[in-house]
Amino acid sequence: MTCADLTAQHDRRLDVNKSIGAAVMISTLIVAGAASAQGMLLDFAADKVIKKYQTATCDELKAQKKDLPTDKEKEAIEFLRNDSQARIFFINKIAAPVLNKMFDCGMIP
Repeated sequence: MTCADLTAQHDRRLDVNKSIGAAVMISTLIVAGAASAQGMLLDFAADKVIKKYQTATCDELKAQKKDLPTDKEKEAIEFLRNDSQARIFFINKIAAPVLNKMFDCGMIP
């Protein structure tokens, strides 16, 4: 093998390594973007739940407690059951305002 052959082989390996590195970086960015979007959706959903409890009267909350969950709510509940990190984030965000309102309304001891 000549020096030129070794250099060409080395250059090809560097090109492959660069391509693999670029693919890994792009994949990481896609995953990070999806996680960020998921975080934004969780934030939105949590804010919606908090606002519902803050603006509803006690009688409205008690009446709504008897309603069956909508298909969207069932889907969200299933998602939270299957994703522990999302569940922790969601519950940590809504727990204090929701439970305080429920306590004020006599819905929990």
